[in-house]
Formats: sequence, C-alpha cells, structure tokens
Amino acid sequence: MKAIFISFDQAHFESIMSILNHNNLRGFTYWENVQGRGSVSGEPHYGSHAWPGMNSAILTMVEDHQATPLMDLLRKLDNQTPALGLRAFVMNVEKTI
Repeated sequence: MKAIFISFDQAHFESIMSILNHNNLRGFTYWENVQGRGSVSGEPHYGSHAWPGMNSAILTMVEDHQATPLMDLLRKLDNQTPALGLRAFVMNVEKTI
C-alpha cells in the first residue's frame, strides 16, 4: 500500500477530485487551507495581502499498482497549468488499522 500526499493550488480542487473519482480512489483526507511555498519556483501561498493565494492538500492511500497511474495523471494536470502549482509525494505504508 502507498500513501500519496498531494499539495495543490485550490484552483485544482475539482480536477483532482475528478481524477480520484474516475479512478475509484475513494478514501482520502482533505485539508482545505494549507500555506506554503514551493522549493523551486512559483509564488508563495500564505493567504495574506502580499501573497493571497492558498493551497489545499489531500492524503490518500492506494494499492501499489494504483500509485503510478495516479502520479501520471497528477503530473499531466500540473503540466497543463504549471503556474498554479501541484506537488505529489508517494510514501510506503508499513501498517494500517
């Protein structure tokens, strides 16, 4: 099993939900307002007057064989709108209840 953490500009919310739904990836945890700054480029997302944008984040658990197709779809979405910002990280899940 894999954990995939997705941090994204809030404008991506509907697209990411559509990707999850169309791939029958039902379970996730969602944080609506997440602040941050990318490590490479892009504008900070602090929700302030100077940096008004905000991010959101999703943590989803998927079967091993689902991780690569999901990452490919997220990469495609990110490439379509690189200025918005989207990052995703895959981690191993060792135990679950």
